[in-house]
Amino acid sequence: MRALVQRVRRASVTVDDRVVGAIGPGVVVLVGVTHGDTEAEAEWLARKVAGLRIFEDAEGRMNAGLLDVEGEALVVSQFTLYADARKGRRPSFTDAAPPQVAEPLVAHFAHALARAGVAVQTGAFGAHMLVEIHNDGPVTILLER
Repeated sequence: MRALVQRVRRASVTVDDRVVGAIGPGVVVLVGVTHGDTEAEAEWLARKVAGLRIFEDAEGRMNAGLLDVEGEALVVSQFTLYADARKGRRPSFTDAAPPQVAEPLVAHFAHALARAGVAVQTGAFGAHMLVEIHNDGPVTILLER
């Protein structure tokens, strides 16, 4: 599993002109699933995201985690995190897990993050989404398990 974590001031996901998820300060987590991923990877990533110290503390250093700042998370499925563009100009997505595997694992990740104490919103799996991200910093971290 891969997660691209972006610290944000706010973010939202719109599908068919309807906002399906929106958060204030926190993180957007773009989640990709590959073949062989299990709930164990989803649990590990959720713990990592919940504790990732990418927020400023009282002294202005990146030393606080999502839970410390009571931030929210917007979880968006992103199969293109497993794009392979090494050859030619059209990326291959063969490393991305099929939807019937990826969807429950992305949902498991979101539930695990919520169980860790984070307020979680999600996009709509498989839909064409407009994702509005107000990246703060910018801070963007790639996690992989």
